[in-house]
Formats: sequence, structure tokens, C-alpha cells
Amino acid sequence: MDFFNFLLNLFVPPLSLIALAFSWPALCFLNACEWLYNYIYAEDIMDSKVVIITGASSGIGEQIAYEYAIRRANLMLVARREHRLRGIAENARRMGAKHVMIMAADVVKEDDCKRFVNETINVFGRVDHLVNTVSLGHTFYFEEVTDTSVFPVLLDINFWGNVYPTLVALPHLHQSNGRVIINASVESWLPLPRMSLFGAAKAALINFYETLRFELKEEVGVTIATHGWIGSEMTRGKFMLEEGADMQWKEEREIHVSGGAVEEFARLIVSGACRGDSYVKFPSWYDVFLLYRVFAPNVLNWAFQLLISPQGTRRTSSYLGTGRSLDNVTGGMGKPMLEGNSPSNGHTGMVPHTFSGQLGHQMQQKMD
Repeated sequence: MDFFNFLLNLFVPPLSLIALAFSWPALCFLNACEWLYNYIYAEDIMDSKVVIITGASSGIGEQIAYEYAIRRANLMLVARREHRLRGIAENARRMGAKHVMIMAADVVKEDDCKRFVNETINVFGRVDHLVNTVSLGHTFYFEEVTDTSVFPVLLDINFWGNVYPTLVALPHLHQSNGRVIINASVESWLPLPRMSLFGAAKAALINFYETLRFELKEEVGVTIATHGWIGSEMTRGKFMLEEGADMQWKEEREIHVSGGAVEEFARLIVSGACRGDSYVKFPSWYDVFLLYRVFAPNVLNWAFQLLISPQGTRRTSSYLGTGRSLDNVTGGMGKPMLEGNSPSNGHTGMVPHTFSGQLGHQMQQKMD
């Protein structure tokens, strides 16, 4: 058996590459035909269709709501910040949405998911698209973490925050031959420094939906959208904790986060979902790193080593759970303090989320 595996290791990779090289033109032609078919017979007219969008109070979720509004869909917008949803709902109505409902809910709680899905069915009678955009990122080195209470928060939001809404909505999506849309990230397969837990959660998420795609047998479509680094609230100093508690730099509190990249990614997601695309990638050139990861992983390792200080001193832009004071970040110059409402224990079985200032500062987030 060992000799057999040795032969396979020796011959299968090069033979597979040769076969792929010869079949590449045919594969490109078939992909072009599939794209053209989906474009012609697209479900792009979403007039009166019903769309649930989680994490809709900012960033990608907000822009996706506007894209569906332009297509005159009925919207259920879900997030934990109800005050943000009110303004976004009004914008969506002005942009053409037929009817817009909002609901404050935590997608990590199954009961909350049942509540907004059932309310959607009670009002509209159907669900055509479920768009999961909730996501929580970080930028810390794993070995520097001393406060592990953030671990379940990261994994719950990035994984269960997508799975629970899908579980509850699937029976209704079967009835409408609807579609689930997932906001993933390139870190799910491209291991980037300081994003270990985030990448692990996104990898689990994509594997879950790839398996679910086979189980659903095309009765319900699945669109997996992956993106690289794009502008969002994560880049502007605004963060979100449990039960609607905003924690952010005071002088950046009112900043409106938008950007061509976020808007373009949202446009691609909605267009791809309406066409029935299985994947949406922004930007698509990131795929070239797949070749390096499979065939030359050391090249990626060397590139990542260049991101670390040559003196070996790691300067972490996020100090979540590291036990390091904000004075280390500000150099004692008194960087503006963080403010936020005292959150309650939102996750069953998890520690109360009364985070200190430095802990809140590091909850860099891409979600509502």
C-alpha cells in the first residue's frame, strides 16, 4: 500500500496538471456558455420577491439592501442596531423597495432567527432569498491572547450566525425554490497572519455550505461570495458588541462608512444571486494564490514572513485579549477613550460581555 501511494504521489499531480492544461479552453468555453445562459434567463427582476438580509445595519449588508431595493424587492432587514435599520429602511424605500420591514435580532440565537423568519412569512407569505452578511474579524496574533472569552464570540458570529438563519429559513426556501447567499472571505482558504480564528470560522462556513449544496440537490440555490480586503466599518474604528452596544473612537463615532469597493461587492453579490451563480469573487485575481498554496506553499510562507517585523517585534494593530494597555497603543498620549453601553450576556453559556476598553477596541468587525 505504501508503494502504491508512492506511485500515485509521483504521477497523479503532474498528469492532472497536463490534463487540466489541455482541457482549460473547453472548460472556459463551458463556463462562458453557463454564464450567458444565466445572464439571459436571470432572475434579475426581483419585483415583489421577498429577501431577508441579516447584518443589514451597515457595510456590505446595507449596500446589499440598496441593491435589492433598486430591483423593487420586499425586504426584511435584520440586525442588532434597530436605530440604524430605521434610516436604512427609509433609504431603501426611496430607492424603490416595495415594502421594508426591520427587526432587531441576534442571529446567534435560534429563537431570534425563528422570530424574524416567521414574521416575514406572516407578512409576505414567502421567502425567496436569504442573505447572510454577518461577520466579525480580528487582527491579533493567537499566541498573544490572554483573554479567551472572545473565542466563542468570534466563532459563534462567523459560523452559527449564518447557520441558524439558514436552518430556520430552509423549509420556506424549498417552497419558493429560493436561494441562500453567504458573505465569506478569502481568508477561508488563504491563511493570512493575525486572522487565525476568523479564517478557521470562514473555512468551516464554506465547507458547511458546499456540503449543503449537495444535500439540497438544486432545490435551493447556494451562492458563496468571497472577498479580499474592502472598505467597511472594520477599517474606520467602529465596532459592535453584544445587544446593540456600540464601542468606537469618539471622534470617529459619526463617520459614514461606504466606499466603491463595498458597493461594487454588494452589486456583484446581488447580480450573481439573481443569475443563480454558485460563486461570486471580488476581486477574482485572488484565485491565483490557490496555485501557490497547492503547489508552492513555501512561497506563501516566505511572503507572510515579510509581513512580520525583521527585528522580530510584533506590532499588533489589535490588542484583543492580550492584556496589553491602551497606553502601549497610544504611547501614553491619551488616544480618545472608547465608549459604549453596558451589554448583557447575549450568548447562552458564554461569559457576560462587559469588555474593558482595550478589549472592545479590538473587536474589529465587518458586521452590523
